[in-house]
Amino acid sequence: MADQAADEFQRHRDHLTGVAYRLLGGIAEAEDAVQETWLRWRDVDQDAIEQPRAWLTTVTGRICLDVLRSARVRRESYVGSWLPEPVVRPLADTGTLDPGEHAARTDEVSIALLALLERLTPEQRVAFVLHDVFDVPFDQIADALGIRTEAARALASRGRRAVRDSGAPRHDAALAEQRQVVAAFLRACQQGDLAGLLAVLAPDVTLTGDGGGLAPSIREPVSGAERVGRFLLNLGRRANDPEVVLLPVLVNGDLGLYGAGELGGNHTAVVMAFGIADGRITAVFNQLNPEKLGHLPPLAPSRRGDG
Repeated sequence: MADQAADEFQRHRDHLTGVAYRLLGGIAEAEDAVQETWLRWRDVDQDAIEQPRAWLTTVTGRICLDVLRSARVRRESYVGSWLPEPVVRPLADTGTLDPGEHAARTDEVSIALLALLERLTPEQRVAFVLHDVFDVPFDQIADALGIRTEAARALASRGRRAVRDSGAPRHDAALAEQRQVVAAFLRACQQGDLAGLLAVLAPDVTLTGDGGGLAPSIREPVSGAERVGRFLLNLGRRANDPEVVLLPVLVNGDLGLYGAGELGGNHTAVVMAFGIADGRITAVFNQLNPEKLGHLPPLAPSRRGDG
């Protein structure tokens, strides 16, 4: 029976990890939530459960709700802006996506949306993600939240409206367009070309950095093409160019950059994600918090990205 329980759980593990990551925005937290779900699954009478996937999803949502409620208190004292922990994958050697990477883009969610979900209440986030992303019926969502079905429906609706009306940066570019835009962005930054950079930045672009008080980063987002452009060029000049490593990678399925180098006398790693729409960058997300990058492999020296 133990082997059967483990086999059944394993069939749903990737799905549950996807649910937990979207709800929590952290890889380690998501894995912990899935492990807790396994412990509850192991100890329950599985013969009495007609739909294991639905039961497991509901339990994972309930566990994540508790974590979100606790995290809401912790993040009130977080140093600077909070950004999610990125899922970073290498690009295929040809510069095109292999089938596994296509699946990754489908299975993951953009940094832009994950950052936006932080504005929702824990209950809204659970209801919105479970219903709109994973198509979980409202009666199951209500069970996870411990409320009536009508209330779960209302929470998802409020979450959806908050996402739609947030004024957050748009991000709807296909990967081919992302590649062109990021290449132009990287060229302008490396050449110190402010005009070229302004041509690729949307007028209302925002730049958000997350150092968590552990790495040098801006405390508040920077807005506007001129301010963001000058900030990025100044950042490039401060970096020790011969030691800088910068590689194009997939960040949550979208094109981004993974870099490392000397900044302010400290060795700093960064993962850059972008919002891109209508041929321009609408948002830049710089994740520098070493606690959120510790799962990434070190970059090899003397490799520079070309977008």
